[in-house]
Amino acid sequence: MREIKVYTSLRCSYCAAAKQLLSSHGYQYVEINMQDDEALMIEIMQKSGQRTVPQIFVGEHSIGGYQELLAALTNNEFAQLLNVDD
Repeated sequence: MREIKVYTSLRCSYCAAAKQLLSSHGYQYVEINMQDDEALMIEIMQKSGQRTVPQIFVGEHSIGGYQELLAALTNNEFAQLLNVDD
């Protein structure tokens, strides 16, 4: 199974919601706080094409933020991505 990474910042309600959503579905994830790491923020923006948090990745595949995660969980795309080999 591919690793789930959630890039977050402090006091971010969508970050908290995304983590809760993953947990409620039984998924384990690695949280990476980007609050004071400008270089990491730039790297993740370049990888995802987005400037907001949370940024959720399955392996090297960018899911997007909370809304995209919710959609991927609803249509079963998320579970399929977890089982694809990189």
